[in-house]
Amino acid sequence: MQTKLMSIAAAVALALASTAQAQTRNDTDKPRTNAAETRSEVKEANKVDRKTKHSEEERIEADAKAAKARCEPMKGNAKDVCQAEAKAKEKVAKAELEQRFEPSARHARKVEETKAEAQYEVAKEKCESNKDGAHACKNEAKANYERAKADIKAKHAKADANRERAASTGATRERAKP
Repeated sequence: MQTKLMSIAAAVALALASTAQAQTRNDTDKPRTNAAETRSEVKEANKVDRKTKHSEEERIEADAKAAKARCEPMKGNAKDVCQAEAKAKEKVAKAELEQRFEPSARHARKVEETKAEAQYEVAKEKCESNKDGAHACKNEAKANYERAKADIKAKHAKADANRERAASTGATRERAKP
């Protein structure tokens, strides 16, 4: 009888010990993340980014509309210059927004090109008020714009060459596949 009691006690002790060990092991293990959970988290982050980007776009458009409204009481060339400045700021802000939410060399270049183009457009409008030297003023504005474009091209030449090389390599690989 005593042997039976001891074997029952040992079995109970063994069962309790294994349960306790299983509990401590599960508590210390790191929780595994499910691939579906990770994908849904990424989707949620993208939704937030898209919502933020969309609200920023709306803010930029509202600012541009307000800037153009401030130009309404003006007359003549001053109004044209004001509107050109408002439009230029809007274009630059949109390009910068794109770069901020999707950073890349291509978007960085687009920001620089947009800034140069915006400066050129505003400079051309400002030249309109200069009746005597309007032609010379526009030529100078165009020269500055062309110089800015050349600087941008030189600055991004290496990235462009790499992109072209990658594109041609990809095209070669596509042709090689049966």
